[in-house]
Order: sequence, then structure tokens, then C-alpha cells
Amino acid sequence: MKRTGLAVLVRRVLIAAAAALLPVLGAQATTIDNAALGNEADGANWAAWGRTFSEQRFSPLDQINTQNVSRLGLAWSLELDDVWNVSSQPVAVDGVIYTAVGYSVVHAVDARTGQLLWKYDPKVESRKMRYAWGSRGLAFWNGKVYTGVQDGRLFALDAKTGKLVWEVMTTTPGDNRYITGAPRIFNGKVIIGHGGADFGHVRGYVTTYDAETGKELWRWWVVPGNPADGFENKAMEEAAKTWSGEWWKYGAGGTVWNAMTYDPEYNRIYLGTGNGSPWNAQLRNPGGGDSLYLCSVVALDADTGEYVWHYQTTPNETWDFNSTMDMVSATIEIEGKPRKVLMHAPKNGFFYVLDRETGKLISAEKIGKVTWAEKVDMATGRPVEVRGARYENGPALTWPGSGGTHNWHPMAFSPDTGLVYIPAREMAGFYDGEGRKPGKWQMTPGDVMGLKGFFDDIPTSAGSTSLLAWNPVTQKEVWRNPTPGATAGGVIATHGGLVFQGLADGRFVATDAVTGKELWSYPMGVGTQAPPLTYTVDGKQYVTILAGWGGAPSLLGSLSAQHGWVGRQYPRRMLTFVLDGQAALPPSPPPLAKVEPLEAPDFKIDPVLVEKGKHVYTGCVICHGSAAVAGGYAPDLRASPVPLSHDAFKAIVQGGALESRGMPRFEEFTDEDITALQHYLRERARYKPTFWEQVKQVFGFLWLMLKMKLLAMGWL
Repeated sequence: MKRTGLAVLVRRVLIAAAAALLPVLGAQATTIDNAALGNEADGANWAAWGRTFSEQRFSPLDQINTQNVSRLGLAWSLELDDVWNVSSQPVAVDGVIYTAVGYSVVHAVDARTGQLLWKYDPKVESRKMRYAWGSRGLAFWNGKVYTGVQDGRLFALDAKTGKLVWEVMTTTPGDNRYITGAPRIFNGKVIIGHGGADFGHVRGYVTTYDAETGKELWRWWVVPGNPADGFENKAMEEAAKTWSGEWWKYGAGGTVWNAMTYDPEYNRIYLGTGNGSPWNAQLRNPGGGDSLYLCSVVALDADTGEYVWHYQTTPNETWDFNSTMDMVSATIEIEGKPRKVLMHAPKNGFFYVLDRETGKLISAEKIGKVTWAEKVDMATGRPVEVRGARYENGPALTWPGSGGTHNWHPMAFSPDTGLVYIPAREMAGFYDGEGRKPGKWQMTPGDVMGLKGFFDDIPTSAGSTSLLAWNPVTQKEVWRNPTPGATAGGVIATHGGLVFQGLADGRFVATDAVTGKELWSYPMGVGTQAPPLTYTVDGKQYVTILAGWGGAPSLLGSLSAQHGWVGRQYPRRMLTFVLDGQAALPPSPPPLAKVEPLEAPDFKIDPVLVEKGKHVYTGCVICHGSAAVAGGYAPDLRASPVPLSHDAFKAIVQGGALESRGMPRFEEFTDEDITALQHYLRERARYKPTFWEQVKQVFGFLWLMLKMKLLAMGWL
């Protein structure tokens, strides 16, 4: 008996020791498959972009709650200084955190200690480094980690070792497509879309592959191609009836670059589709029509890719009003009956509740300032547009702008409160077709959107953000907390009654999900837009977030620069929190109060070269900011001494001397282009708006607002 008891004790000790070593060894005990991803009740892992198939981003964990969140402290942090952008959603399985950051460099990290277990760098193709959004996430399935690469590849890694299992090219080498969004996996299939409709000729599609082998299974095109080539399916044939002119010459757009939601109940995949290419609908679809399936929610059979239904949020869109924002599936009670719904807050400023089975619109209301449409007509499901908003008779100033009232930063739904928590934005957009005519306009690298170029700085007053608690049943605001700046991080909600969100000012915040009261915050040393996650290891609940300022905020000029995270000196890091955590965060530089441009008085500016350089600089704006006012990781070129030397500037821009630090090469730039850039940057460094320029800007803004109002009233 004693021997038996001793054997049992030894066995238990060995099992416990093995369990403790699992993360270090990189072994997985949990099988992540359809059953795991459909299980809302198990919060131990966070194995997908939205945690589970529903994409609710709600965790059933409550060890950390409204009563004890004040005890939340740092467990550990990991510096990620060899990547430039960490605006990404990690996943966590069996005590290992996996994240794809920068140019899809995958890291596996021990969730207990922050120890790096392995790293895999796919070595992105240099030209595609220009799409500076970075990887937004990855997926986990059956012991493998999956993510896409900016140059169009999709790959699977062994989760234990980080070794490549398979890799496929999902796009055509050399085209304008790139991947930043997270893949989704269901039924042993991995699905991926792409971006690129803002950068040239692109026709959107999604593709599914066998998760074990990488073999292509099916592809679904979002918009129709050239009718002379025939149509891939009946859906494309029907969609072509809603287009006019020669749309296929421009690609037409419709990229699925972010949101996809799998519904196991109906065995469907819902796609959130993107904007038109060019943005200006008058050019790509001059005869009118809805331009299907742009800016839509599209339901496909998950096994075959066959079209089931669609709902278009913005027919014949012309403002970059993507519907590529997350789509949350849930069952909620409406008019006393449970309804299986899909909840969606695209860029256009409305919150939609759709019937998941049929795609029928249940309700739609504005969640912020919207001036392009009065409302959504419930009889037709279509927006009631405001006259003049399409800028067909001159410039238009509309809310929201191309950044949207809600962008890719994911929202969360709590079944406990019945509320949706949305990182909302309020920012206008200025649209001007500037005489471009259908049939005469040609898409060029310098004129992809079919709009007058925007070259001005974006002031700090141009936009604002908030954390919005929204009731999807009543379609009303419950509470709204202002958040810093014009970019706010994605959110999660928990059974502990909390909403977690990282902010642009560098704080990580926990908010009471019912009242909206801020209960806890932690200074991360740098701002973020990355969404957090929560999971358990050894019975303890952890919360992890990536912090680092890069990606889209970099291009917003002074609007982003106001936070002070300008330059490569600021950290990119992973932070993990636990109750009573006592770790110390490594120091980081304080926010930069102001960038001081170099005057370089000996440099003589040539106005002709300045004008040329302004247009050349459009290839630099994503990283280095509007009007050369940097707002993020890339340095402010007005303050850098490098552009003062033609040879040094050429070595970096043409020669790729700083590719290892995230600066792509631009081989197509000529020596004359480099010189023009130098003159433009010097002009920007010395620029100070005159009094009359400021007056003109103010009155021009007011006139556009008045014009839109008069058009809406039918007086113009």
C-alpha cells in the first residue's frame, strides 16, 4: 500500500513537473480545432484573432475583476527593438504567446517569464516593405502557427520549434497586393485576403488553403473582372450588372484585408469587403449602380466558397468606407425573441445588426457624427444620402473621413452587459475630384484614388477618439469616454466586468464595463493601438498587450506627433500583467515635446524642385508623415541631417542602407527625385503659415460646411 501510494505521489510530481515545462519545451497539450475555437466557456487560451469563432473578444475569466483590478501589476516585459511595428494581436495557447510583428516576424514567448522561445523571420521582399501597416495578427490550429506576409505569402510554422511547415504565394509577384490581416482557420481550412486597393490596380479576392498542406482549395473574387474574359461564378455575373464603364481597367478594389468571421452553426464565412479602386466612383463606375460587392458583408459557404447572401453598407462607395471592420456573431434578444445576429461597425459611421441566416437588416443607427447620409432606410436597407456628399459638383467635407468612425481596431461584445465596446473616432474627410473625367482619367502611381492630392499637415484639432459603450438592441449610446488623440487601441471585455484598452498616450487602461468608470491604468512607456488579450497559466489569469507607436498613426502628421512618440528611440515591447505583479518596466525616453526642424540656412531652396519633391514625397508619407511632419516610428525628416547630404540620402533611399531598420529602398527614384526631395524637406522645415493662409484655411473649411448644409436642404 505504501509503495502504491509512493508511486502515485511520484507520478503526480512528474506530471506536475512536465506541465511546468510545457511552455519552455514549446509543447502543446491542447488541440486547437473547431471544438476549441467554438467553445465560449473556456478562457484558458486565446487562440484566434477574436479569441473564438464569434469574434466577440469576450473572455469568461473573472479572476481579475472590478473589485481587485487595482492590484494588477506587471509580471514581466519583453523588449522587441529589432522590429519597427507591434500593432498586432497575439494569441496564447498552453502558456505560450505567439505574435507576428513588424514584417510578420513571428515570436514565441513563455507566458510565465517573458522568455523568448523561438523567432522566425520570413524575410519580406524589399518592395513590399513600403506597405508600412505591419502584421496585425496570426492564427493557431492543430499545433501550428499561421500568418501572412506583406509580400503576399502565407506560411505555417511548427508551434513547438518555429520551423517552417509550408509556405504558399497567395498573390502574383510584383502586383500591388499585400497581406497585413490575420488569417482565420475553420474546418481544417485557412483563409486569407489581402490589401492594396489604395496603391494601384487591384481586384480583391480571398483564398482558402488546406491547413495541413497549404494546398489551394477555393478562391472567391469580390468584384467582377473584364466581362470579355467570362465570369468565375454566378455571383460575379450578377455583380457585373451593378457596374458600368470599364471598371476592370482599374482593378475595382474590394479587398478583404482584415475582417472575416466563421459561423459554425451555418457553416459560413462572412467577409468584410473593402473600398473601390479608385476611391472616386465617378471614374470607375460612371453610369452608377451599386458596385457589388464593395463595402459589404458577404456570406459564403465555408466548404465551397459559394455565394449565400450579402448586405452592402455603402452602395457604390466613393469615400474609402471599408466594411473590413470586425463582425461579431451573437444571439441577442430583440422584441422579446432571441435573434442570431451579426454586429458590424464599418467606417461609414453606422452600427448594423444583421440576421445571420438571411443577411436581412434588423437595425442601423449612427454611432458618431455622420454627414454623408441622413439615415439608413429600413424599408430598403439603403442609406439616404446627403446631396453633394459625393463631390460630383465640387469639393466636399464629410464626416466621417476615410479613417472612419470605426477602423480595424477591434470592438468587443459582452454577453454579461449586452453592450458592444467600440474604439470610435471622429474626424472629417476632404474629397475633391478636381476636374477628373470618366473615360479620360488614367490611374497612375501618383494618382491612384482619382482625387486631388492632399499635401498639408493634419493639425492636432482635426480628430478625436472615444471608447463607446453601445447597446445593439436599442441602438443607443450607454456611455462614452474620451480617449487621447485620433487613434485608440482595440479592446477586449471580460466576465470580471472589465474592458481593457491601450491608448495613444501610453497608458493601458481597465474600465468598468457597466459604468464606464476608469478603474486602473499603467504607463507603458509608449503609446499603442494594439488590442490586448487575456488567458490563464497555472491557474493564474494574465493580461498581455503589445506597446509601440507605428503603422497608420505615423502618417497623420501633427495629429499623431502630439503624443511625442516620434523617432526610433521609443520602445516596442510586450507587457504582461497579473494580480500582485511586481516587475519593473525598463525605462524609456520621455515623450518628445516638440520636433525642432533643422534650418540649414546655407541650403538655397528652388521652388520648382519643391513642387516636384512634394509629389515624389507621396511615396514617403505613410512612414514619415503628412507634409513631412512625422508622427511615429520613422524619424522626422525635417529634423534629420541625412537629407542635407545628397550622397547619404541617396544611399538610404535608393540603396537601401537602412533596410534592416525598416526603411525600404526606392530604386525607381532618380537622382533628380532625390534632389527634389531635399528641396521639399528644406521648404517644409522652414514653413510657417502666414496669417492670410490661416484665414483662408478657416473660411474654406466653413464654406464647405455651409455648402454641404445648403445642398442637403436643396438650396443649391
